[in-house]
Amino acid sequence: MQINKYYLAALTAFVMWGFFSLALKPIHDYPSLDILFYRVFLSVILISAINLLVRRDVLLKDIRLVKQLPKKEQYKVLKVNIGGGILLTANWFIFIYVMNHISVKAASFAYLVCPILTTVLAFFILREQLSKWQWTAVGISALGCVLLSFNSFSSLFYSLIVAFTYALYLITQRSNTMLDKFVGLNIQLLTSGILLLPFYPKFSGPVPMESRFYICLLFIVVMFTIIPLFLNLFALKGVNSSTVGIMLYINPIINFLLAVFYYNEAVTEVQLISYSLILISIIVFNEKLIFNRKLKTVS
Repeated sequence: MQINKYYLAALTAFVMWGFFSLALKPIHDYPSLDILFYRVFLSVILISAINLLVRRDVLLKDIRLVKQLPKKEQYKVLKVNIGGGILLTANWFIFIYVMNHISVKAASFAYLVCPILTTVLAFFILREQLSKWQWTAVGISALGCVLLSFNSFSSLFYSLIVAFTYALYLITQRSNTMLDKFVGLNIQLLTSGILLLPFYPKFSGPVPMESRFYICLLFIVVMFTIIPLFLNLFALKGVNSSTVGIMLYINPIINFLLAVFYYNEAVTEVQLISYSLILISIIVFNEKLIFNRKLKTVS
């Protein structure tokens, strides 16, 4: 099996996100919105500083490139990057709302629905073709999600909203090829920061004073925001949206394993079967890569 750099980037991103709870759990007593505010604001400061100080030549090159483009192309570049920032903000904000006001189960279930939704949307919107094996994988993962949804079907609507925003983000970023990925991510996070800034005075709590909060936040910003988002965008240069979408399942699988073996949470037989089906679906979807098979698409 040969894994190219784009598959490796996607794999690394979702493996990293799978361990997000290790940095988030120690500051669970802080309001979710405060964590979101500081996560985005610190991300903007850090990535902007890197682009301005360390990658200044790349930044200036992209600025000159955009200036030389026709107005229509300039608008397209800005639309896909600013739109990406809006979708990320919507995804994060709605996710927190669902977690705080609907249920944690509905919020978690959203990222199990997301890969299926991404794959289907990519097929209809981007015309990405899937093999029979890949359609089989979609069916297997859908079955796993249906089993998990039996006891929380009323929350499925909210889960779909969260899933749809991230699925749409993945699909729109497939065409984001003009700018350097790190510069593009800077624009998206800056857009997110601008959108959240007006809400900060009213909805934020007291400024955190504990060093523990800022140490964990630094890990969240670097290891669970900037690096995986950059790897995600990079992966979309060489891997289609449906493949990146299905690999998103790696995240909840790692979360599930951490919950069982690290946090000692109880697990039901239905959950075990469902997550096993989802793991099988990842293997089936990527059988071409695993077994070095030539992909044959179906319409």
